[in-house]
Amino acid sequence: MGLFSTLNVSGSGLTSQRLRLDVIANNIANATTTRTTEGGPFQRSRVILRPIDDSLTFKSHLLPDNLKKQVGQGVKVLKIEKDEKPPRMVYDPTHPDAIKSGKWTGYVMMPNVNIVEEMVDMISANRSYEANISVIQAGRQMFEKALGIGK
Repeated sequence: MGLFSTLNVSGSGLTSQRLRLDVIANNIANATTTRTTEGGPFQRSRVILRPIDDSLTFKSHLLPDNLKKQVGQGVKVLKIEKDEKPPRMVYDPTHPDAIKSGKWTGYVMMPNVNIVEEMVDMISANRSYEANISVIQAGRQMFEKALGIGK
């Protein structure tokens, strides 16, 4: 794996973790939103990642073996999906969005966002982001030392 492919893999990791951090921040910001334009409470979003797989692309049989079998290509965002967990029911009859009649009278449908879970996900995404930055810095230092050998 060369320097530029290392940078590409780490760059894809940086991009995907940044998007993950943005989605987590949106979830935290809307943790108390009980009314959305779609109707009902806010639903938690989550980012689905998958490895970049180029096995579906055409590869020539004339390539040397070391170019045919590469370790990794990076990561890509497959989709951002809504978490289908049911909303939390909180008893607050004074809330403007409280249910007026039926079994759940006085309850408010709150978003299915768990702040503790979001904070754990944020720490994980942040650490992954930092690890990718470390890989880029180490690759740059190795490249500089390799260039210094020729002096």
